[in-house]
Amino acid sequence: QVQLVESGGGLVQPGGSLRLSCAVSRSTSTFYIRGWYRQAPGKQRELVATITSTDSTNYADSVKGRFSISRDGAKNIVYLQMNSLKPEDTAVYYCNHRRSWGATGYWGQGTQVTVSS
Repeated sequence: QVQLVESGGGLVQPGGSLRLSCAVSRSTSTFYIRGWYRQAPGKQRELVATITSTDSTNYADSVKGRFSISRDGAKNIVYLQMNSLKPEDTAVYYCNHRRSWGATGYWGQGTQVTVSS
């Protein structure tokens, strides 16, 4: 079993920044994919960004140039730096860890991000 705990969410004004953190209890394989997803009220969960154990990254078009995903391999933490936040970024943000692209993997409990003036 892999446990993920997100932190860093909160209320921020448009144009502001937040950094989310996700602590992962352990890795069950040498290769893994970790990612951030979000779900706004009434909408489906969507990909925000992913990073692999080889540091390959991928971003949703809506966050490219504003968000940055990174990881601390030694501490088993994955970060999401969010800049130039917009009201449409408001959602619950979830962290995910999986062994391969086809696997469901494990999810954290989510952290709320609200962008509002």
